[in-house]
Amino acid sequence: MKMWGRNTSSNVQKAMWAVSELKLPCERIDVGGAYGKTKEPFYLAMNPNSLVPTLEEDDGFTLWESNSVVRYLAGKHGGTLEPKDAKVRAKAHQWMDWQLSVMGPAITPVFWGLIRTPPEKRDQSAIDAGKEKTTAAAKILDEQLGRTRFVAGEDFSYGDIPVGVMTRRYMELVPERPKLPNLERWYGELAKRAPFQEHCGGIPLT
Repeated sequence: MKMWGRNTSSNVQKAMWAVSELKLPCERIDVGGAYGKTKEPFYLAMNPNSLVPTLEEDDGFTLWESNSVVRYLAGKHGGTLEPKDAKVRAKAHQWMDWQLSVMGPAITPVFWGLIRTPPEKRDQSAIDAGKEKTTAAAKILDEQLGRTRFVAGEDFSYGDIPVGVMTRRYMELVPERPKLPNLERWYGELAKRAPFQEHCGGIPLT
């Protein structure tokens, strides 16, 4: 099994975090960003979006979209990442979708402004607006985590992975955030997991 994508991509981090939780053998190949190659014909044949990650299995099966990759691997290989109860599984999917529709778009202007843009070219108003939106999203997450230990229930699941990757960015890029005790407790648990440390927390934001 191969995972195409640079390790600094948040979407690749999601996929590789899941791979590591499932203890699957996987070769990650650097493409995207400074590595390029995503617009080459061989890559576009696997992923017409020219984005990362792309999962490639030994039988030629390919899959793109990071959250779909996480769900597929968990469903195929078993373990505890995919909740067995249909309602808990639906809640995990809900929070994975929420990461894509709410938290990810909120933190993106902050990430691009502070990490990818030289200080003299930054749009501070866009950064500030992004921080405000991300904090509003974080409060929603904090409220949920006041009711359950993890996003979908009392057990860690794949629902925590995409939200956890985005929360890592929030924790590092918005130091002036309000006190969010439930989120901080949950994030502290995630940060202790070896797969998180290997594929997310230990990699600088670039």
